[in-house]
Amino acid sequence: MPQPSQQQTPPGLTGEMDPRPDHGEESYRGSGRLAGKAAVITGADSGIGRAVAIAFAREGADVLAAYLDEHEDAAETRRWVEDAGRTCVLMDGDVADPAHCRAIIDRAVEEFGRVDVLVNNAAFQMTRDSIEDIPDEEWDRTLAINISAFFHLAKAAVPHMRPGSSIIGSTSVNSDMPPPQLLPYNVTKAGIANMVGSLAQMLGPRGIRANSVAPGPIWTPLIPSTMPPEQVESFGDDTPLGRRGEPAELAPVYVLLASDEAGYVSGARVAVTGGQPIL
Repeated sequence: MPQPSQQQTPPGLTGEMDPRPDHGEESYRGSGRLAGKAAVITGADSGIGRAVAIAFAREGADVLAAYLDEHEDAAETRRWVEDAGRTCVLMDGDVADPAHCRAIIDRAVEEFGRVDVLVNNAAFQMTRDSIEDIPDEEWDRTLAINISAFFHLAKAAVPHMRPGSSIIGSTSVNSDMPPPQLLPYNVTKAGIANMVGSLAQMLGPRGIRANSVAPGPIWTPLIPSTMPPEQVESFGDDTPLGRRGEPAELAPVYVLLASDEAGYVSGARVAVTGGQPIL
């Protein structure tokens, strides 16, 4: 279904999107694949993060949902997690600050005693037509949120992870096929894929796995808040499947990578792109 032309102020709100994204609220069915696990998910207020939080909870995991300042969206995520019978700890703040990244992990350890799954999902992007249009502070902030936060979160979490734990980074099809208008974002998403490859080798001897998921065009608040209205209207039309993806279509992949069933999957980058190849 096409989406009408629309525009929001970053980081965007779910309630102002038309149509509303599908996070799996009515469709995801759990089967205990993450029973007893404790997960940290950044950017969990909306979009892919909310879909992952809902799926994790229905699979039996407790969740710390980190987000910037979208309190209404975050409260909705907590409602769905708690409806699944699991604990949801909300923590707002800016992951561009390394101290806040460490505080997120400290809070998770305080609440759950450990971290079994870390999902680095919070991200920022902005469309710019030329390199001269990219403000220096926008470059720095994009790298701080998208890639540096991943480093600080992982560094803080690993000492609290047991063998069998899982680190999952949200990369992008843009890591492999970078459109010029998203230069800083593309750089960070390639960096996430690369860092996951390093982490998988570095942490393998400790029994900790690291993987990434590479979404294609997924309908989240980031899209109407960072893209021109005319691009929003045709968002996802150029994929082989001819449509945008919904956050709910990502969640099962994160569940797999977080679960013990993926015990020999590490260093992978899983494409969920509507047919756009990642090579």
